[in-house]
Amino acid sequence: MRTHRIRIAAAAAATAAVLSLTACQGSGGGTRDEGRASSPATATPTTQAPAATPTSAPAPAPTDTDASGSKSTSPQGTAEAPAPGKNNGKGEGGGKNTTGTPDTADRPCDASAVRVVYSPLSRPLNHAMLTVTNTGRTACSAYHAPVLRLDDGQAAVAVDRGSKPQAVVTLFPGESAYAAMILSAADGSGNHGRTSKKLTVWFAPRDDAGSAGGPAVLKLPAGTYTDSTTRVTYWQSSMEDALS
Repeated sequence: MRTHRIRIAAAAAATAAVLSLTACQGSGGGTRDEGRASSPATATPTTQAPAATPTSAPAPAPTDTDASGSKSTSPQGTAEAPAPGKNNGKGEGGGKNTTGTPDTADRPCDASAVRVVYSPLSRPLNHAMLTVTNTGRTACSAYHAPVLRLDDGQAAVAVDRGSKPQAVVTLFPGESAYAAMILSAADGSGNHGRTSKKLTVWFAPRDDAGSAGGPAVLKLPAGTYTDSTTRVTYWQSSMEDALS
């Protein structure tokens, strides 16, 4: 009985296999390939948009600037006038002539091209200041100390030798030099005290022999008292140097 059931099951399995094979056969007797892959798709190339051509911005117009970066308002081609030479008192003949006039700094100053001013001082006591200003068109040098005469005296006023500067003071047009006068002893120790009314000023040449040109004659303020201690300093480039 058991053997009979096994045979029936085997026959059923064989029949099912035959039906399955028949269903898979085509009309042409061939077999269909279910596992065949479809043809690969061909990629269609895409056209890229052309890159934009960069355009150059116009260059800004050049502007003149000074060292601080500020825009210059001076028109191009315009030059500033040179500053007048400075009274630096350095070296024989001084600094460079920037006035456009011939460089005659070695020429001693003289009364024909200068203005001399006498100014009494309240401090220090018994002092006055001589100021000489170049009113000419060329440079000159104030050599050594001024050569002074009080009234009609024959002897020149003594010079304070300790006040000699390190260099000659050169004056370009419009510049000034200074010399301090000590009129009398503050403690009254001077001799031959008198009231002076006139001061004559000469300028020394480079070799300090004699005088250069004519003198300048100044009327002194009323009551100008002088004595044997009266003296004058060398020409200096500033009032402070003259008083020191």
